[in-house]
Amino acid sequence: MTSTRENTRPLPLIGQAVGQAESSLRRILIGILAESGTSYQAYLGLQRLAALGGEATRDAYERDLSDWLDLDGAAAARLAGDLVAAGLAETGPAQTAGGAIRFTAQGRGLRDELLAAAATITGPMLATIDRGDLEITVRTLEEITRRARGIAVRPTIAREN
Repeated sequence: MTSTRENTRPLPLIGQAVGQAESSLRRILIGILAESGTSYQAYLGLQRLAALGGEATRDAYERDLSDWLDLDGAAAARLAGDLVAAGLAETGPAQTAGGAIRFTAQGRGLRDELLAAAATITGPMLATIDRGDLEITVRTLEEITRRARGIAVRPTIAREN
């Protein structure tokens, strides 16, 4: 019985597989963002605003940016301010102090354009993968994300000084 080298290679660890996929998809996204003149940070800010339903209190939005993008308070406030200054988001009154932040038509349009541009590239790639497999992958990654976010970050390797 012969064995090919391909069959004897160990499967990549989940972190390695996810990291490689993320890196490859990010490269595609960076190209799309460059064509539109949109920074990666601005794109992430738009994505987080969309995740909040397109509108949130300014405080909740900045906390969300801090939490999901690992930004300190000042950097989160700066990103929110940059989106407003670029006309992609606007602030307005809200029931709580600090007001609300929401998409402008320009911001929603830009996000839609970016997603459509990405879909023209990733759509054909994903079309050849079984839909059930993709649904399982998404559910699995969502569950891994949920569990990982529940783990406190702490050093796990002792370092000598």
